[in-house]
Amino acid sequence: MPLGEFALIDRYFRAAGAPRVDVVLGVGDDGAVLRPPPGCDLIAVSDTLVEGVHFPVGSPAASVGHRALAVNLSDIAAMGATPAWALLALTLPQVDEAWLEEFARGFSALARAHEVALVGGDTTRGPLMINVQVMGFVPQGQGLRRSGARPGDLLCVSGTPGDAAAGLRCLQTTDLLDAPADQSIREAWRALQQRFEYPTPRVDLGLRLSAIASACIDVSDGLAGDIDKMLAASLCAAIIDLDALPRSAAMSSLIEAGAISELDALRLALAGGDDYELAFCVPTSRRSALDELMREGAIGVIGEVVELKDSAAPRLSFRSGRKALTDVALADLLKTAVGFDHFAV
Repeated sequence: MPLGEFALIDRYFRAAGAPRVDVVLGVGDDGAVLRPPPGCDLIAVSDTLVEGVHFPVGSPAASVGHRALAVNLSDIAAMGATPAWALLALTLPQVDEAWLEEFARGFSALARAHEVALVGGDTTRGPLMINVQVMGFVPQGQGLRRSGARPGDLLCVSGTPGDAAAGLRCLQTTDLLDAPADQSIREAWRALQQRFEYPTPRVDLGLRLSAIASACIDVSDGLAGDIDKMLAASLCAAIIDLDALPRSAAMSSLIEAGAISELDALRLALAGGDDYELAFCVPTSRRSALDELMREGAIGVIGEVVELKDSAAPRLSFRSGRKALTDVALADLLKTAVGFDHFAV
């Protein structure tokens, strides 16, 4: 006999996530009772993942569970907040216990790694769709925002943008793993596929940035498009140095093998999306603190914030010393480096 809704919740989700003393009442009642620490602002974020839109049909259930939480943790990280509690609304076409077990495993592993408690939610029947809400907290008035960048600030990014978009391409073009004779090329594609399926939310970095960054945004819809949103909120412009964009060993090996062109790699980095890295600005007066962070992890300074002299002009411009990137190629990149928009036509 298939599981009913409440038995499903009890079996797979009542114990999901981390135990927390600030959860007065969790899964199983009409609402959760939570106790935020005194002197803190509450941060709340929400994201929805739809099969066939945010992840390919037939994706591993553990990856779907991981990503559903990771995309929200990335937003929490961009606010410089500490994650604490999650709500999960799960729409399923049918009860598939093997799928549910793997989904819960992927979700729970990431939740426990970040000490996030699952405190409630809902299940219903319909096309596969996952909505997660995460709540966390920051000391009052210390949350990071998009709107604090100023001319002269250094423009930075964590990780290696473009990897996840290349990984999605690999998932959507299955013969990429079968065609290459070179084992190192197959391994590079698999590494990029992992970057899409299991993104790493930069929660610890976000907490560190709260002391030095003037503005921050989660990179989910494409690096250039998300930076443009931050600049719009800050009423500034910026110049991105394309030669300074961080690049993974996997991406470099595919370029060297001719599997991805240099221009295509730049497009993936600027407009690919799904990286869940952080783009942020740091005043030059805090350069020494930034250098310390850079020694500890993968962070690149990729440009600088400048004054917005013409509100009708593009906020972003690119520069490069590479001969292959002509003025025409740079102009083409500027046109195509737009972020993902669900309702763009």
